Amino acid sequence: MMLEPPIGQVVAKTDDSRFALVVLSARRARQINAYFNELGAGIGGYVPPQVHSLSRKPLSISLEEIVEDKVVIAPTEE
Repeated sequence: MMLEPPIGQVVAKTDDSRFALVVLSARRARQINAYFNELGAGIGGYVPPQVHSLSRKPLSISLEEIVEDKVVIAPTEE
């Protein structure tokens, strides 16, 4: 089974931190899922997917967004 995009590319986008990748992709997948769930209601509270994807799974879409630099980790203030 091939993972598209390859996991090595996705991990590289999060400074080789698998934990950061899991958190970022899960948060974005929940936002995408919420966007699709409220489409018929006309609320518009969430950002739609930022990539054209053949996948219908929110997690796959979020990983594609990360690879294409459409979603990045926000820097934190110390």
